[in-house]
Amino acid sequence: MDWSGLNSQCRNHSHGSHWSPGLGHRNISAQENREPTKEKEVLPLIEDSSNCDIVKATQYGIFERCKELIEAGYDVRQPDKENVSLLHWAAINNRLDLVKQGHLPMVILLLQCGADPTLIDGEGFSGIHLAVLFQHMPVIAYLIAKGQSIDTTDLNGQTPLMLSAHKVLGPEPTGFLLKFNPSINVVDKVHQNTPLHWAIAAGNISAVDKLLQAGSSLDIRNIKGETPLDLAQKNRHRLIIHMLTAEAKIRSNKNLRLCRWLQKCELFLLLVLSTITMWAIGYIMDLGTDSWLLKGSLLVAIFFVTSLFPRFLVGHESLKYLPTMILLSSIFWISLTWFILFLPDLTGTALQISFFLSVIGLLYFLYKTWVTDPGYSKTSEEERKTNIIALAEAGSLDFRTFCTTCLVKKPLRSLHCHICNSCVARYDQHCLWTGRCIGFGNHHYYIFFLIFLAVVCDWMLYATFLYWSNHCTTSYSQDGAWTYLSQIVSCSPWVLYIFMLVSFHVSWSTFLLLNQFYQIAVLGLTSHERVSLVKQSKHMKQAFSLRRTPYNHGFTQNLADFFQCGCFGLFKPSAVDWTSQYSVVFHPAKEKVLRSV
Repeated sequence: MDWSGLNSQCRNHSHGSHWSPGLGHRNISAQENREPTKEKEVLPLIEDSSNCDIVKATQYGIFERCKELIEAGYDVRQPDKENVSLLHWAAINNRLDLVKQGHLPMVILLLQCGADPTLIDGEGFSGIHLAVLFQHMPVIAYLIAKGQSIDTTDLNGQTPLMLSAHKVLGPEPTGFLLKFNPSINVVDKVHQNTPLHWAIAAGNISAVDKLLQAGSSLDIRNIKGETPLDLAQKNRHRLIIHMLTAEAKIRSNKNLRLCRWLQKCELFLLLVLSTITMWAIGYIMDLGTDSWLLKGSLLVAIFFVTSLFPRFLVGHESLKYLPTMILLSSIFWISLTWFILFLPDLTGTALQISFFLSVIGLLYFLYKTWVTDPGYSKTSEEERKTNIIALAEAGSLDFRTFCTTCLVKKPLRSLHCHICNSCVARYDQHCLWTGRCIGFGNHHYYIFFLIFLAVVCDWMLYATFLYWSNHCTTSYSQDGAWTYLSQIVSCSPWVLYIFMLVSFHVSWSTFLLLNQFYQIAVLGLTSHERVSLVKQSKHMKQAFSLRRTPYNHGFTQNLADFFQCGCFGLFKPSAVDWTSQYSVVFHPAKEKVLRSV
């Protein structure tokens, strides 16, 4: 460790000077300074770190000196002259350069040597309160995993969640603390405020939003008889008032039988709305009038009605499935058009059966992509705590190996999906058209879904041109493009509408299918890995090839591994369970080391 570099950057971390008068619990109000102030006092350089005392060693993050003094018999529970324990000093160490050199390891060392995390300092805080104030998420996670209660109170009965909501603006660490299931409706001893009261008093919009999502009560009154809404109105914070009134309305509607029924049927209502809307568009285009101004006005009206209507019937969470419902509606009207308009012109039985089987295959693989677990991380609370302790003590508690949202150890090639709010093994993408993440568990179903969708659309394009040749009195070769286009529009606007719909779906499905096959067979990568590597290569000085990755084992072997197909013994597919693969593995065929990209 380079002590000269450390000495040149260290500053005094006096516990008392870290706090403004309003930061303590004795004079808390909404108008107080919301962030801890830090007086910049220059600390004399440490010429010889081997002679500093244990308090200074902890302040500077001098891990080896601290360990030496503890092994010599120093009582880690003994407070200094400011009534501050070593664990408190480790928790308030907020300099990035010191954090890298001994912040979390210092906490681990002190706890292993018998430090008591429940001790309070002269300001009334325990170690977890200080870690919250200085937003040290790894320390918070480690202290809780080692058994400290998430609802530990200070002298005035404030929990870490209350302190975070009041003193730390932004979504974190409030959102981080909520993942450990704290008491969200407990009140402090002095003001009898809930965490939501404290967030409103500070005008902390992000914390208010997090607490409302967690289900904080809107009816609890503090010592002045104020509900959260009363406090927001008193502070004249319009946005928070709107958030509270909207949440109160949503909660009251949940008690109505009709609203509960609508909530259960949201996806079905969305599907019905999509189906009716797509029919209405085709019906307007198929009207007998020649006035395109009238048709255009009706289409605009349909657009505005359908964009506003779902907001009253469907919750925000269900709107992400709207593209899926549009796809299902498209399949319905495409199939109906085939059987009513196109089937009489098709003489071959094999063609009819092929289209029918293609539609069945499309619906089956869409269903399997939807219902199959893509590889979500599933761990119990005890397993999470065990992983946090193991990673922290191994020095690996960082975003590369630990998901701070799911509180799980991340498997190789996994990524946290913010839409599904879960880590997904061998993450490829969150597909807009299926409404699901594509990962290790359902990636192969997704490929077959794209194949069958492209096949169905190709059959429809063929049938459309056959219909126009049989029912429209024009041809492209004889009349030219403009006359041909005018005739097919007047011949059957509905068929033209279906043709445009099919062309749209075949375009994106074929593009995605070709892109997926290239990534799987040629590169051996997922979509996320490919995009990440392309971004990283822009900052590299040397040329980088996407084909030269640990996951690429050759065209045929990549396909065999992906589809788990041995082709009657010609290949040996590698069966890797990416949901629980945390360390490097070797490919059985080529002995290549696999590492996370």
